[in-house]
Amino acid sequence: MVVYRPRIGADLSMFDPASVQIVQGFKPDHDAFCDAGFDVRVAPEGLFDVAIVAVPRSKLEARALIADAASRAQVVIVDGQKTDGIDSIARDLKKRGEAVRVVSKSHGKAIAFEGGDFSDWADVGPLASVDGFETRLGVFSADRIDKASELLIATLPQKLPSKIADLGAGWGYLSRHILARDGVKVLHVVEAEHAAFECAKVNVVDPRATFHWADATQFDAKVRFDAIVMNPPFHTTRAADPALGQAFIAAAARLLAPHGELWLVANRQLPYEAALSERFMHVEKIADTGGFKVLYAKRPLRTRA
Repeated sequence: MVVYRPRIGADLSMFDPASVQIVQGFKPDHDAFCDAGFDVRVAPEGLFDVAIVAVPRSKLEARALIADAASRAQVVIVDGQKTDGIDSIARDLKKRGEAVRVVSKSHGKAIAFEGGDFSDWADVGPLASVDGFETRLGVFSADRIDKASELLIATLPQKLPSKIADLGAGWGYLSRHILARDGVKVLHVVEAEHAAFECAKVNVVDPRATFHWADATQFDAKVRFDAIVMNPPFHTTRAADPALGQAFIAAAARLLAPHGELWLVANRQLPYEAALSERFMHVEKIADTGGFKVLYAKRPLRTRA
């Protein structure tokens, strides 16, 4: 059996880990299932009797996973919540699959089907260039440059410190622009989503860049940085989770040298100022426009990191 994109907390205890292949490119989830004894990969390998697809946030990615599952397994089960768009997926599957069965649960559905032509749902690989950057299905802002990242780049000084990290780098937009600034000698590119990480390696072709497929909140570079630049995610599901951005702030304080500086962009309503003030001696808002704000902090308080 193969299970596509299960998240931490998914109950797979009824299955023998030795008989299940997990397909998960998000590093925290990938590592959690590895620790539980499963065979975890970033891409599926082989043919299966049964495939389970845990519906991700992106509808196009969900369709691509279903298409791949249908090409590898006799029976496919698609599991998702109403907020993930499972109802529209159920309608589409009824038009394509054979012997479609739907089981409703409290806030979602599990849909089982056999057969059907899903070739038009298949992953097309690298998407059309976004301002010269390669993106793929499932990565954040796959079809456009994120407005928050644009604001952050417009706000950064023309000269930056020499040793920098981009935490939660996505497909590399910030990283490429950071390397175009004066003063940068080393840039550590840190991204947890494997598809975005692979795009970043294509988009950032510079010998000063070092790449890490890693959870930014747990990342340990074995060095201290002069500066960190980041546009942290604020949700892993459709619901906003400010604690995720706060975990990025804690990681930044831990990773910075005593003189270190942090530039962070976020949605205007996210309550990050208090978390920054707890961990840095100096905090200020340096830009506020278009629904986003750029916050600047320096000199981490090591005793509270």
